[in-house]
Amino acid sequence: MSQQQTVLRDAIRRLNMTRDTFASRIGVSRRALDTWLLPDESPESRTMPEIAARYVGEILGGMPEGGLSSATQSVHADISFEGRPQLVSIDQFSRESAEALFRTADMMQPIARRRKITRVLEGAVLANLFFEASTRTRVSFGSAFCRLGGSVCDTTGFTFSSMAKGESIYDTSRVISGYADAIVVRHQEQGSVAEFARATNIPVINAGDGPGEHPSQALLDLYTIQREFSRLGKIVDGAHIAMVGDLKYGRTVHSLAKLLSLYKGLKFTLVSPSSLEMPAHIIERIARGDHVIEQTTDLHAGLVGADVVYATRIQKERFADESIEGYTPDFQINQALVDATCGRDTLIMHPLPRDSRPGANDLSVDLNHDSRLAIFRQTDNGIAVRMAIFATLLGVEHQVRHSMRDAAWESPASIGPDDAVFQGFD
Repeated sequence: MSQQQTVLRDAIRRLNMTRDTFASRIGVSRRALDTWLLPDESPESRTMPEIAARYVGEILGGMPEGGLSSATQSVHADISFEGRPQLVSIDQFSRESAEALFRTADMMQPIARRRKITRVLEGAVLANLFFEASTRTRVSFGSAFCRLGGSVCDTTGFTFSSMAKGESIYDTSRVISGYADAIVVRHQEQGSVAEFARATNIPVINAGDGPGEHPSQALLDLYTIQREFSRLGKIVDGAHIAMVGDLKYGRTVHSLAKLLSLYKGLKFTLVSPSSLEMPAHIIERIARGDHVIEQTTDLHAGLVGADVVYATRIQKERFADESIEGYTPDFQINQALVDATCGRDTLIMHPLPRDSRPGANDLSVDLNHDSRLAIFRQTDNGIAVRMAIFATLLGVEHQVRHSMRDAAWESPASIGPDDAVFQGFD
């Protein structure tokens, strides 16, 4: 993403405006603003006139003569857990610090989209410690670190670790810290990643601790919602969010609900079987804000009027002997249901993986050609967000822009054959 695009997105986000409102604020047409926001490689991309650039710089708080250069100095986020540069819980974020991280993620987009490269983490080593199975989270973190120029060491599965021999979390964390410059941890026990973090001074990132949290997923989800809403002329404040499925054990919805609760006037519709309802402590957290909370077992009624439908799969690996009565194939979100209950601008999201087998009680594959399905835009955005996390924790975020150079290889304009026509040009 060019400096121009980063600053414009920053201004729209910080002023909490839709694109239409922002265009009116700076006295230009919506179409002109859209051409300034397009990637440089788009044939319709245009350079913002200097007078507009100066005005945007003033709006962002820079000196009148500072223009875009002074405005970009605001791109900074602080991620700290008990005084260390670590990401353990979404509770570490305020609305302002989350949006500061998103400004850094905006800057990472041309690298994530394979147009630019950087080597700011050259020589740094990431230890990916996944004691639970993972594909996309593990590869996403690894890819993000590599795209910043670092290298990755992976270990997957509890039985292949020294913990199976009785080694403590403390010892494991301290030993690995001598080998690597950052650690990403996924563990089956809630609270375990905090133990890892307390045993070391190097950056530790929570990639999921049992039914607890998944903070980086919540950040990439909110980042995706903001980008999609910007294209659709919406803002997060006042949005209607329907969370569907296993809300008891789904750590992604726990973190996302807490993060969204930092915004104003949201309506949360929590749709699940009675045995898989959202934990009371999460509902209490949401209720601290000026939000409406509804709980229902009626999938059809729960989706009506939603701006975002966030589906989750059943977390079978977390079950003991609990009943899951009511969670049947009738609980599937499919094309017919979406067409009957959702608007043309509703976003359909899912943290993945989804159960794609016929009749599964999850997000149906018959939505793959529907532009409202944002699941692959979520995963793509995850690279930029996780790059921003690494760059911030390792203190190189201010070096990235000046270190970029063009990628030497050819990459497709559209990654997947079912990608929406606007994907990559939002």
